[in-house]
Amino acid sequence: MLSEEFFSSICGPPLAANTAVSKDIGIYAHTLTPSYSVKSTFKKSSTPTNCLAVNDTHAFAAQDQKAHVHVYSRLRGNQEALISFSERIRSLALAGDVLVVGTAEGRLILWEVCTGRQVTTPPCHVQAVTCLATTPFHILSASEDSNISVWSLAALLELDAQAEHEPERTLSNHRSAVTGLDVGPSTNPETAICVSCSKDKTCIIWNYRTGDVLRTLLFPTIPLCASLDPSARALLVSTQDGSVYLMELFGDKPLIGSRSLELASIVVQVNSPLGTADQDAGPALCMAFSYDGTSIITGHTKGRILRWNLSDGGHPTELANLNAAVTNVVFVPLLPQKKLTRALNVVKPSQSLRQYAFTSQLEGDIAPQTTLSKMLATPGFSAEAIERAWLSMDSKPISAEAQLRAEDSKLQGVYRQLLRQGEQFSAYNFREYAKRRTRDAFRENMKVDDQRQVQELVQKGLKELQVLKRQTVLGQFYQIDRLVIEGGRSGKDAGGEDSVVRQKEPGYD
Repeated sequence: MLSEEFFSSICGPPLAANTAVSKDIGIYAHTLTPSYSVKSTFKKSSTPTNCLAVNDTHAFAAQDQKAHVHVYSRLRGNQEALISFSERIRSLALAGDVLVVGTAEGRLILWEVCTGRQVTTPPCHVQAVTCLATTPFHILSASEDSNISVWSLAALLELDAQAEHEPERTLSNHRSAVTGLDVGPSTNPETAICVSCSKDKTCIIWNYRTGDVLRTLLFPTIPLCASLDPSARALLVSTQDGSVYLMELFGDKPLIGSRSLELASIVVQVNSPLGTADQDAGPALCMAFSYDGTSIITGHTKGRILRWNLSDGGHPTELANLNAAVTNVVFVPLLPQKKLTRALNVVKPSQSLRQYAFTSQLEGDIAPQTTLSKMLATPGFSAEAIERAWLSMDSKPISAEAQLRAEDSKLQGVYRQLLRQGEQFSAYNFREYAKRRTRDAFRENMKVDDQRQVQELVQKGLKELQVLKRQTVLGQFYQIDRLVIEGGRSGKDAGGEDSVVRQKEPGYD
């Protein structure tokens, strides 16, 4: 059975003298389904909001008010490396095998964890980069300067050292610092949705590929974080007063799209929350949808991790109390994308290197799939199998005698081609040898009737035909004197006036 897992992190000192919670633990790995449990823990980490990223082999955690990233190996269950950067880190996110770091000076630093290559942008924001979101093709960075920059991932990773790194566009409708940022799964220019929330009490839904504002939502208090559901059809927002709001983007009254009853420029007031967390939990600093979209996991300032069930709309249930502010909740991909390689160890970043070594472990068989493996991986019957079945029913069965006649016809064709190609040699000895060798080989195998051996002989003849073609082409580059046995005369074959030319004597047979 598939198990749904998520990671959480804490930041700050313990809230109470709780001996049931270890003081050294900073990152927790949880199993949500089929039953909740704490799967593993990692020590010595204090991770602020938006500073935790997880892939199938490692967990990356930036440290509070420092320029360090702790790298934890999920396979070995320990801290693998401590990576130092030149500036304090305020946010990070993963884009495939690239760790994107947002600094307090407004820069982006890209680190290829499997090669150690590092790319640094100029200060793209005038204040700290507080939020990051990634897609397979783009990076979105939000800052305390209220702006959101949209970057092309391919352009940032370009190998040209002289390339200037500039964002494709800037989204600048907020009037205060951005507190949360999330992006939908679609990369189509028409449905590329992202959402941002700000201290100006607004939450804006954007098309980040065009820069258009699709809808602006106004909340009673400051929104702290925002999250889109796995299909980008619902929006979840947590506010400073402990409320959690859930808005359907394409419901009976769509907020965005062509079916929306209001213009995109009209601000929508949001007043009805899904629920409010208890006072002993505090407001939610982070949140995430489960992969089926039926429940929500929220991490709160007073150490609680709550689960909200959307199917019954009841009061949230407490999953854990970590005794410190829960700053990040990150789900592990339920069905991770299959890769042919897996980097077991990270390579520390370096800007001075110009050559990089990629070391990884091969996953599975890299050879092409066999027919059986394709059929096993295909639900039902594949199109190729159905097509072969139709062709077999449509055509009449071929008798053994007909197959033998077809093979004989193919052999005769190969025989004639070999003789004809052998005649192309300009040298008498080569020409006669090629013809004689062809006749002798076919006489030796006249009585072969095994089907497999016949096929092998046909393939061998075709290969020798290719060799003859190459040799005859090379022989045409050289002038060779004709032999007397060919009907030639002594002398050079120059072809000039009063000279011997390559031709037969009249009447010579």
